[in-house]
Amino acid sequence: MRDLILQIVQWSLLVLGLGTLPALLLGPTSSCRLIALNTLGGIVLAFLVVYSLAQAKTLYLDVALVYDIFGFLGILAITRLSRFGKRIR
Repeated sequence: MRDLILQIVQWSLLVLGLGTLPALLLGPTSSCRLIALNTLGGIVLAFLVVYSLAQAKTLYLDVALVYDIFGFLGILAITRLSRFGKRIR
């Protein structure tokens, strides 16, 4: 039963991730694309945590933590670049 629930959650996260791709690729403004990128990063983070639970390995939790730190720093760098007048394409 636990495995079935974890698989349902994994598939749901995959569908949510695919749902954010149009906003990421075709967003009307750069801020919309940035929000979609941040949302996709959160979905990938949740997927890594659920995958870690499904496999019963804590290594994936470490990967999720590092992924989240780099994602946060990347968002900060992009916002700082856009704040100084550089255009994000």
